Amino acid sequence: MDVTPTLAAGALPVHGYGEGFFRVGEAVIQGPIFLRPSVVQAAPVATLDELTAEHITAICQSDPAPQVLLLGVGKLFDKLPAKELRLAAKAAGVILEPMDTGAACRTWNVLLSEGRRVSALMWPV
Repeated sequence: MDVTPTLAAGALPVHGYGEGFFRVGEAVIQGPIFLRPSVVQAAPVATLDELTAEHITAICQSDPAPQVLLLGVGKLFDKLPAKELRLAAKAAGVILEPMDTGAACRTWNVLLSEGRRVSALMWPV
């Protein structure tokens, strides 16, 4: 029995990640990434500390707006993101979910297979 979830055409699951890289769909991307269901690109900032409320607002106002924004914060999830980031997502009606990058990759794939409107910013381990 095949238990591989069916993905929408063009959907880009995360197939792997490691020190400094992600494997998304058929591509290997170095550094932090920004994901939408069928788009992968470089993150707008190099580090989580550079991420601002304006970045979050822009992501949350994209069309279609995500229901959930995953933040893959690297190897360890040891602190919540800045309050301004959480408030910006909340004001846009988007759930901000910070977690370690491994958990974010797995959650991305599950939400993608469910057809959810999800975006993600992830920093490599």
